[in-house]
Amino acid sequence: SPVSAAAAALIRGEEPTPAADTGEDSTEDVVEDTTEETADTGAVSAAASAEAAPGSTGEDSGGPGRPFRIVAVTSCPTGIAHTYMAAESLENAGREAGVEVVVETQGSAGFTRLDPAVIAAADGVILAHDVAVREKGRFAQKPTVDTGVKAAINRPGELIGEVRDKAARGEVTSASPGATPVERGGESGEGYGTKLRKWLMSGVSYMVPFVAAGGLLIALGFAIGGYEINKAPSVMDHFVWTQADSWAALLFQIGGVAFAFLVPVLAGYIAYGMADRPGLVPGFVGGSIALTINAGFLGGLAAGLISGAVVLAIQRVPIPKALRGIMPVVVIPLVSAAVVGFLMFVVIGKPIASAQSGMTDWLNGLSGANAVLLGALLGLMMCFDLGGPVNKVAYTFATAGIAVASPSDSAMKIMAAVMAAGMVPPLAMALATTVRGRLFNAAERENGKAAWVLGASFISEGAIPFAAADPLRVIPSSMVGGAVTGALSMAFGATLRAPHGGIFVVPLIGNPLLYLVAVAAGVCVTTALVIVLKGLRKTVPPAAAQGPGGGADPSSRAPGAKQAVAA
Repeated sequence: SPVSAAAAALIRGEEPTPAADTGEDSTEDVVEDTTEETADTGAVSAAASAEAAPGSTGEDSGGPGRPFRIVAVTSCPTGIAHTYMAAESLENAGREAGVEVVVETQGSAGFTRLDPAVIAAADGVILAHDVAVREKGRFAQKPTVDTGVKAAINRPGELIGEVRDKAARGEVTSASPGATPVERGGESGEGYGTKLRKWLMSGVSYMVPFVAAGGLLIALGFAIGGYEINKAPSVMDHFVWTQADSWAALLFQIGGVAFAFLVPVLAGYIAYGMADRPGLVPGFVGGSIALTINAGFLGGLAAGLISGAVVLAIQRVPIPKALRGIMPVVVIPLVSAAVVGFLMFVVIGKPIASAQSGMTDWLNGLSGANAVLLGALLGLMMCFDLGGPVNKVAYTFATAGIAVASPSDSAMKIMAAVMAAGMVPPLAMALATTVRGRLFNAAERENGKAAWVLGASFISEGAIPFAAADPLRVIPSSMVGGAVTGALSMAFGATLRAPHGGIFVVPLIGNPLLYLVAVAAGVCVTTALVIVLKGLRKTVPPAAAQGPGGGADPSSRAPGAKQAVAA
């Protein structure tokens, strides 16, 4: 009706439309005279928001009387700590800026989709992710900032400002229906190096839960039944409810089945990142072939990339309209699986298997100074970006070595060094806030309490709030401590069959006392360096230090231990 249209226009902050020559009152008079007929002001506001065109922002906030509204998505390769840290960082920065921020966390436990009405009413979108955003098309035709997940942790205020600027200029994005998840997952100008990293991280993000589940089950089997449990008969043939060895065999064999999925899942979801669902069939087939021919982890990487490339090539072939319906169900799976299988079995499989065997032999031959140097290098990588791509390369390298039924002693030493080094940064930050609390602001001291739990659980991301607030002091200090721990762990000959768990899997570690000494040494080194470097500053950080994005200190926006551990 003219009345409701006029009211909606006023709420949106638009100029009233002159009344037509029908003898009706002006817009202002109509609204005044019909105030009592309006049952609910909130309902009018909702109607006004719904009637507003997508991306319309009026005076930078969709109109006077309501704040600027942002919807956001956060996701990281493992879907554990970074995902939820970024979400809380954006929400806190939004409150400080007077902006409504609603976040969808696409973590390892899945995700709850934002209400379509909330997306429709949003004035802007922030996509902070290191893997492809699922169902990104929902956010088309909105002013959008697309960035990495760490940017949302370190500078959320800047991202909110960028969205508001884009909304003021009327910039909107559109999703290409033919784009792959990774192509939809970043700016159109991204190079293939960036896309390759996202493809690989997509595979790793789906592989990590299999690593954790399978590795811990196998480790528990060893802990209960001893290292001879890998020779136990199948529990289908022999299982005694009252015997501990039978339960140990059961755990070991379940873990072995879970581990058998690692390479196929890695390959399948690398291909998925490149070519969407059509890439899954050739990816899983290629990954399984990699296991069959003993090409291992390297074979899985190659199979995933080849599968995605083959599917993309097939999709570019002109197809008659009558055949398009059977392409994704019959033709693409058939042709791509056959091509990838041929390449893996006949062409590149044997050279990759030889390379994998050579790398294994090289690792087995490491001893003395070479082993210590490798441990130091892995420690540096684990502490360089605290859960980022470099950290994941070192972690994946270690887990690939133990992802077999009978891993070598060298592979278990590498896994031990990697986990030990990854525990150092958060534990060191927790210790530093305890012994020299005056060098840290109140938020950092509070985060230090959470860092005890995160570090003990092998969640390196617990040190991110400190690194974000003071990267030039925290990151180098963490790298030095991580290198010390990695080197000592290798020198002590500590071994680890479990791919995760922190101090909770110490009973499963070979030479556990020396292993803890290595961790303690790295923690002390990092703590001492952080205290010395921070003590050289002329001023002590105030309680409400300003972060790089203009808002509060990023450390004050880090989630607590409960959230990260629950993730």
